[in-house]
Amino acid sequence: MTLQADREARPLGPGDLRDVYRILDGDPVQHVFVRARVEAVGLEAQTRAGELIGFWQDGRLTSLCYLGANMVPVNASEQALVAFAARAGGAARRPSSIVGPSGGALRLADLLAASWGRPREVRARQPVLAIDTDPVTGIDPGVRLVRPDEVETLLPAAVAMFTEEVGVDPRADGGGAVYHARVSELVYSGRAYARIDEGRVVFKAEVGAVSRFACQIQGVWVHPRLRGRGIAVPAMASVVRHCLRDHSEVVSLYVNDYNAAARATYSSVGFRQVGMFGTVLY
Repeated sequence: MTLQADREARPLGPGDLRDVYRILDGDPVQHVFVRARVEAVGLEAQTRAGELIGFWQDGRLTSLCYLGANMVPVNASEQALVAFAARAGGAARRPSSIVGPSGGALRLADLLAASWGRPREVRARQPVLAIDTDPVTGIDPGVRLVRPDEVETLLPAAVAMFTEEVGVDPRADGGGAVYHARVSELVYSGRAYARIDEGRVVFKAEVGAVSRFACQIQGVWVHPRLRGRGIAVPAMASVVRHCLRDHSEVVSLYVNDYNAAARATYSSVGFRQVGMFGTVLY
């Protein structure tokens, strides 16, 4: 299919905020990343760091797409996906990934193949999980907020997790300072949790996105030498309890469907599946 710019797709502004929330309210859990950004910065600050694109059909805003370091479609129809791909394909910078509801994310990758080339990896099935009650298992009282003076202690574990999960060292190509700043931001904002024993990170997880209705956990990691010892379930239960108390009424995450150990952990804590994401990595 030849991509052509669609006049019904354009960047959104402050006057569109009510319609944007109408769409995001349709699924606060699956749309938590985009909603968290809108709540944090509104629609006034559309910058090179990221912008929210809207698609209109018959004069009504029906679909959204965040374009930044990631590309995230929201409630996107086929016509909207074509329009979003046309805009993204002509952008000066390519996002590092497409992530969102599986069908839309994979379709965007197909539409962008001519301009972006083949992806590095496609993860077509990533169950979206959520919990809105206390964990059904015991907690690990040693899991706590990471203190600002522990950023350097947390950083090697964060790098190890990212490299293991994504397949790329986040410090590569001069990205060390940016990644350090991101980890520091999570710590200073009270969104990084860990069990740290004698200066070693045993377990960690961060809250990557927080909206008024939901939050999304990311970066779950257990030290490789300590895996298989029953650490993950009570540690995750502790993170869930902290999040329900400190951040939002629903805690969510998404996980690769082939990661049987992680899925078993989340099930033991009390998470249930509420959707299916897909991620395309470039």
